[in-house]
Amino acid sequence: MIKVSPKFVPEIDPAFVPAVLWNKEYRKLAAATADAAPLALGLERPDGTASVFRTVCLPCTPEFAPLNKTYVERIVKFMLWARGGTKIYVCGKYAPCIAKMLAEVYSPNGERAFDYEFFKTNFEKGIEVVVVDEAGLPKEAASALPLGRNLDGCRIGFDLGGSDRKCAAVVNGEVVFSEEVKWSPYFESDPDYHYQGIMHSLKLAAAHLPHVDAIGGSSAGVIINNRLGVASLFRGVKDPEVYQKRVKNMFLDIAKEWGVPFEVANDGDVTALAGAMSLNKNGVLGVAMGTSVAAGYVDMNGHMTNWLSELAFVPVDYRENGPADEWSGDLGCGVQYFSQQGTGRLIPLAGIQLPDEMKLPEKLEELQKLMKANDPRARKVYEAIGICFGYTLAHFAEFYDYENLLIMGRVTSGEGGTIIIDKANEVLKAEFPELKINLVVPDEKSKRHGQAIAAASLPAIPKK
Repeated sequence: MIKVSPKFVPEIDPAFVPAVLWNKEYRKLAAATADAAPLALGLERPDGTASVFRTVCLPCTPEFAPLNKTYVERIVKFMLWARGGTKIYVCGKYAPCIAKMLAEVYSPNGERAFDYEFFKTNFEKGIEVVVVDEAGLPKEAASALPLGRNLDGCRIGFDLGGSDRKCAAVVNGEVVFSEEVKWSPYFESDPDYHYQGIMHSLKLAAAHLPHVDAIGGSSAGVIINNRLGVASLFRGVKDPEVYQKRVKNMFLDIAKEWGVPFEVANDGDVTALAGAMSLNKNGVLGVAMGTSVAAGYVDMNGHMTNWLSELAFVPVDYRENGPADEWSGDLGCGVQYFSQQGTGRLIPLAGIQLPDEMKLPEKLEELQKLMKANDPRARKVYEAIGICFGYTLAHFAEFYDYENLLIMGRVTSGEGGTIIIDKANEVLKAEFPELKINLVVPDEKSKRHGQAIAAASLPAIPKK
């Protein structure tokens, strides 16, 4: 009953069904259906912060049940991974059947068992679905984190990625030293590998400072009050007991060794903060297309939030039998479109044959070489990413209030990055002229030092 007709179709990935257009058609169908009714979806975290998404729902009949499941479950999935939370509220005429469906899907044995366990691990509480009336919906509340924009003193900034870790020595906002060290943290089972690697980078930077007043860092993964939740960098640490003892408090342990103000935030949030600082603007959504999809958000008031913004896991493509995320097993999620995994998936679709044993970073390097040589196959890969990204930015606008999109990461390096941005802008202009989103690529100095300065600026130095 729902057909989507995008004006732009990726030549090498023509089955792509933009989430934003599918949702739009669902709402059109609901508007034309007599018994459709308003639906409100609330999401609350254990700390009391909450958000509410108001929409519409088709009747809970066998005819519409599959459409309702796709529409509502995908919205809830986006809310979970963008905001974070464990309690889902459902309000409306069809709340009982919608809540029943969600409770089955988001359960230890349901289709989203991975999601259930992820949030249970991070918030130490399983996902709960409840039916409420209007008065029972949570009050919208967001946390503004008092972090960043502190540039005084001698600071260390570090950034932990999937293929390298960076560090910088910063004096009163100026980078006096920076270094990048390759590492392979993903499949290391001994957390001492990670610990010693981080310490090595901090010592490299400290050697170029007269003293250290504060340390700030960015890292992939969920970080709450300097404590690590689930983090892809530590996915090789399989033993839950070892993770609990050695990984969860690793940043707190490192902070004790240094004895100075110490703050670590999600790398995407620090990317967004870096963009807000360099642009001197607010309402910044930062997206880094690298090993995975790192994302972060600085709100319209210039504050970092406690949102997860794990956009690698949000649904962006509603096609049936779409590409599966290797970690969660879910289909059509951001990581398969806007990361090295995405380029790895698209490269053979463009007719580029590379050895199966070649790792994803190496495949990206080969793609970039082909692009530099003006190979039309490489161009098709970047055009596909750009088209998907344009539609996805409009989808993001349903959940984030933003005016500036900061785009970074190795996938966006070189001419390929220009093609991605041009295509995304083309889609936005033609399909969503009402959206005024400024796509920004940091200059080379900001690329090299912006993240480090923003990370270093996270902790405040107590006034003496």
